[in-house]
Amino acid sequence: MKKYHIFVCLFSLWIFTSVHGQPTSKKIDVLIVDGFSNHDWEQTTFVVKTILEKSELFNVSVSTSPAEPEDKNWKHWKPKFKKFDVVIINCNNINNKEIKWPKKIEKHLEHYVSTGGGLYILHSANNAFPHWKGYNLMIGLGWRQPNQGIALQVTNDEKIKEIPLGEGKATYHGPRNDVIIYKLNNHLINRDLPKKWKTPDMELYKYARGPAKNLTVLSYAKDDITNINWPVEWVVSYGNGRVYNSSMGHLWKGQTYPMSYRCIGFQTILIRATEWLASESVTYKIPENFPTEFNISLVNEQISKK
Repeated sequence: MKKYHIFVCLFSLWIFTSVHGQPTSKKIDVLIVDGFSNHDWEQTTFVVKTILEKSELFNVSVSTSPAEPEDKNWKHWKPKFKKFDVVIINCNNINNKEIKWPKKIEKHLEHYVSTGGGLYILHSANNAFPHWKGYNLMIGLGWRQPNQGIALQVTNDEKIKEIPLGEGKATYHGPRNDVIIYKLNNHLINRDLPKKWKTPDMELYKYARGPAKNLTVLSYAKDDITNINWPVEWVVSYGNGRVYNSSMGHLWKGQTYPMSYRCIGFQTILIRATEWLASESVTYKIPENFPTEFNISLVNEQISKK
């Protein structure tokens, strides 16, 4: 009888794989956390969710926090980080430092990442929570004052140069420009990408600051005014977890699906970084129309949150 059951199971599996190919792998569960920002966080969440789900690699959920420091609903806001493979932070309190997550939720995120979770710091999310020591360690570098951490530059011979605590400027950016991204360190996220490629309408952060511990810079871009190279993407090891942080992904108030998000380069990295954060592997292939050093490449379709 046992042999008969084994035969039936094997035959059923053969039928399934013959018709459908390899058994479908489980999709990656992603949680976007939003609720307050100086950017259009609602539109950003919608666009990121759409891009990720269109790849068919992810199931994306959203947890929206209260937006005022005295809101009574803070006590009911309890995002379940441990249910997800990756958490994407899409909020910042740069306009109101009084807006803070409850201490218990801060500790839950620290525990989630340190025990193996993946954390994506989306654009202005590295502006958030300067008061939170664990967050500063997780993000590595963020929008901070000179006394809040070191800054990193990339020399012309592609070495990392540290700007000590208290020296140089606070974090800032100039006008948004079309920027050439230079790959610095090889990583699964940027495997098979060209050494140089162009992305549109990007904010290049200068003097991003923080502890910069267990941090690897993946790419950089040059400030045309000063000819200084600044990090664009970096990854951080935090306990057993992984963090990806990038200044790409700007979506301002009044925008819907701007060029910075329609960029095929940005979308490819968004998908690959999220996949890597979940599993330390990347399967999403580089599109044939990936941007080059000289040519920007955009998705033609329009999407927007109504």
